[in-house]
Amino acid sequence: MGERPQEIVAAGYDAISERYAAWQSNVVGDPRDRYVRELVALLPERPDILEIGCGAGIEPTPTFARIGRLIGIDISRAQIERARAGMPDARLIHGDVTTTTFPPQSFDAVVALYVFTHVPGSALPPLLDRIAGWLHPGGLLLATFGTVADESVVDDWLGAPMFFSGYDPTENERIVRAAGLEVRVSRVELMQEPESEPGAGPATVAFHWLLAAKPR
Repeated sequence: MGERPQEIVAAGYDAISERYAAWQSNVVGDPRDRYVRELVALLPERPDILEIGCGAGIEPTPTFARIGRLIGIDISRAQIERARAGMPDARLIHGDVTTTTFPPQSFDAVVALYVFTHVPGSALPPLLDRIAGWLHPGGLLLATFGTVADESVVDDWLGAPMFFSGYDPTENERIVRAAGLEVRVSRVELMQEPESEPGAGPATVAFHWLLAAKPR
């Protein structure tokens, strides 16, 4: 693999930004709203929230900005530009979260939806360690993980190369706990995605949803 995985992801989402928006709107059975409601119910008033992979600023990004103080970060410049167009007053950062730093105990919640499956497996445990450091005691992590131990580049995903990686649910829980976080919710959820690779057709896909807390 000549390019760093992060470079493949950034270039891929830059290239497919508009197509991805249309594709994403046709996903069936995405449980994100249910999990976001569960998270929001646990947060203090006017929480500080970091959203990793905020993308084009679709929900739940506007909700986070409305209820609290949001910082959104995304590796794709095109996606961040789309988010800024719709949320001009939000604090949105174009950057790679695996190399970005925030002060300790900055956030009541860190949210990463459909992002960790684009992070190299070797980089995910150190990132979780840093996320734990960014959380206030009692702070929450809501994230989706893969369900299969794998790491690969798909040559044509919505028209561009894309890097994917993951662990199985047991390993996901292990690395979250190793970061010092307590697992509160751990479920594998299925949803139906439209065709993303030429000739493959729609697919039922699984993501591992985890809600974890930093001990007080």
